[in-house]
Amino acid sequence: MRQEQFVARHQAEWQALDTWLRTRGGGPRRTPAMALDDGDMPARYRRLCQQLALARRRGYSQRLVESLQDLMQRGHAVLYRAPPPRWRLALRFLIADFPQLVRSQARCMWASAALFTLPLVGLFVLLQWQPDTIHGLLDPLQIAQVERMYDPEDARHALGRESGSDWQMFGHYIMNNISIGLRTFASGLLAGVGTIVVLITNGVFIGAVAGHLHAAGYGGPFWRFVAGHAPFELTAIVIAGGAGLRLGLDLIAPGRRRRGDALIEGGLIGARLCLGVAFMLLVAAFIEAFWSSTGSIPGWIKFSVSGVLWLGVFAWLWRGGHGDAPAGGSDAA
Repeated sequence: MRQEQFVARHQAEWQALDTWLRTRGGGPRRTPAMALDDGDMPARYRRLCQQLALARRRGYSQRLVESLQDLMQRGHAVLYRAPPPRWRLALRFLIADFPQLVRSQARCMWASAALFTLPLVGLFVLLQWQPDTIHGLLDPLQIAQVERMYDPEDARHALGRESGSDWQMFGHYIMNNISIGLRTFASGLLAGVGTIVVLITNGVFIGAVAGHLHAAGYGGPFWRFVAGHAPFELTAIVIAGGAGLRLGLDLIAPGRRRRGDALIEGGLIGARLCLGVAFMLLVAAFIEAFWSSTGSIPGWIKFSVSGVLWLGVFAWLWRGGHGDAPAGGSDAA
């Protein structure tokens, strides 16, 4: 076979392998159009070695042989290098894969945000105009409890909690936050209705508490307490809700897929989302235990830090992993 025929037959494969090696070896990042199946690469590499041996045996040009030799050496360096440490994989998931996965489920995330925030904001506004509405939302014991926790005249209690060391409360907040996140996601198995109920219920409760405390004159201690951990905690609840809605959608509207396959796919996506949610709730619990309840920090500092954290969370979810290959399935059923 003449060299021109040999090159014409295999050049497209060489270019595909070169593209894959550049993206895996520190070159330009992958885009969806350039993404290749990693599982095909060992076979492509073996064929390249055979083609290099043929080029040498047939006496093809030195330029072609050197080009294939360089491609083969680069392939060996990528395919046979040691796998990255686990901490690096975890860091990449948090920095890039998780926010990319959240964006890939945009419709479910926006629906979850609406189900959670509309009752919250609506009740908060309503209670500023009609404070007595709180008695139809919370029982007298709950009202007395939240008023006692945020009473600015009661010096016996730290902001937002009555007792317990920082580490004890850290453990309590972790269990409480993660249980809410998992319940929000797992309720999606009830055809999504469970997730909808959990989101609305949480929005109603938080809106009722915030609205009542603000209208009753307890807003200062309350806002200073929640400002720090709210960016991570509230956003994590919304993401867990989006994962639950995706699970419910796959259950009731699998499209052309079998219902079991659709449910497995939604469960896998939801499980990865819940890993990121767990991280966010862990951060929220840490802030809540060691920062939010510290009454000696001036309010303007807490509110400034809260603003920075809100911007950081939104920037992370909006831009994290931008330009990489998609991390998961889309909203299409």
